[in-house]
Parts: sequence; structure tokens; C-alpha cells
Amino acid sequence: MKRSKFTDEQFAFASRGTISVSTPHGRWLVPPQRACWVPAGVRHEMTMTGPVTMLNTFVSGDAAQAVGLPEQCGVYGVSPLLRQLIDDAIDLPAMYDVDGRAGKLMALLVAEIATMQCLSLHAPLPADARLAKVCRHLLASPSIAADLDKVAADAGVSRRTFTRLFRAQTGVSFAAWRQQVCMLAAITRLSDGQPVTRVAFDLGYASASAFTSAFRRILGETPSRYLEIRR
Repeated sequence: MKRSKFTDEQFAFASRGTISVSTPHGRWLVPPQRACWVPAGVRHEMTMTGPVTMLNTFVSGDAAQAVGLPEQCGVYGVSPLLRQLIDDAIDLPAMYDVDGRAGKLMALLVAEIATMQCLSLHAPLPADARLAKVCRHLLASPSIAADLDKVAADAGVSRRTFTRLFRAQTGVSFAAWRQQVCMLAAITRLSDGQPVTRVAFDLGYASASAFTSAFRRILGETPSRYLEIRR
């Protein structure tokens, strides 16, 4: 686990392994061959699952703004070109000629980051402290069976108030958020080598097939296929 806060923007590429990135505003999961964008000044915590190789690219605020990079965290796909640019950038000195080859390489790298697709691997946290507290508990112990009435009661508010505040502050329903949290947990556990059936039941699904169906609906692939193409 690593807690950080940088003055430059950070593009953390998971060459191998899975990384979880937590901020006061939510949690992002970075599977293998994906990357997380963390804007400057955002206090964050990174947790690694299994053996991890992480390659960091730091971008100045001016360069990020020039190509329209986002002001909030996100998980992104990484094209073959971007992967090669990251590999090449590793060998560059900290101080390089911005008008030379190194400068052109870095300019292309930043421009390529700006074209990458943002992936739905995020569980936002509500701003309300009561709701955030129970949501953090669910992030630590995710279950698709988590009951809305009980969660609202644990937060000390009515079901109606919880539902209204939750959607207003996260942009999604509690049911959609709960499912997203389970998918983030599933990717981490599957990447760690846990079998599909165990993951399904641990997360409260009635069967492995129900879990696989939900996984495919949200992530577009079966669990086994998802992991296969990212190893």
C-alpha cells in the first residue's frame, strides 16, 4: 500500500498485476494493461494485488491542460502505441531537451493519453459523511445482496433520503453502485487466482452463472476471457 500526493499529473500504467486507487472521492480499479490518471494534488492510496509492475509517467499541469486531459481520476485503456511510448520514456533522463527527440516523444505520449477511452472501473463515494461511511464498509466487504433498507438504517437516514442523496451525489443508483463495487472486487480476486465459483458466492451471487452473466453485461466479456486477454 502506498499513499501519495504529487505536484504533477500521474499516469500509472499497470504493466502486470492489478492496482486499486483510492481517493476521498471514490475507488478505481486498474487491471493489467490499463492505466489510471491521477490529477496533481489529489491525495491517493494505491494497493497492489499480487506481483505488480507499474510504470509511472508524470505530466506537468500546463502540458495536461494543453491537450485537454481530465481534472478528475479515471481508468483508461492503453493502445499499443501508448505502451511503446511509455516503454521508450522510461529511458529518458529527468531533464531532457524539450526541442529534441525526447521532447517530441513526450509530447506524443501526452497527446496519445488524451485519446484513450475512459473505462467504467470506478465506485464514487457520496459527499455526505453518513452515506460515505456505510459505502466504505461496503467497499471493504462487498455483496450484491446488500440490502438498501439496512444500509439506509446504518447511515441513520430513511430509505427515501438515502436514495435521493446517493443519486444526487454519485450520479448513479445504489443498486448500480453496489453492482459496480462487486465487479471491482471480482476483478481483483480473479486476478489473484481465485476461482469463479468462489468469487461468485463470496460476493453474494446465487450461482456462478448469475455472476458470469452480470460480469459479461457490465464488462462485455466472461470472467475467464477478461483475464485471458489482459495477462
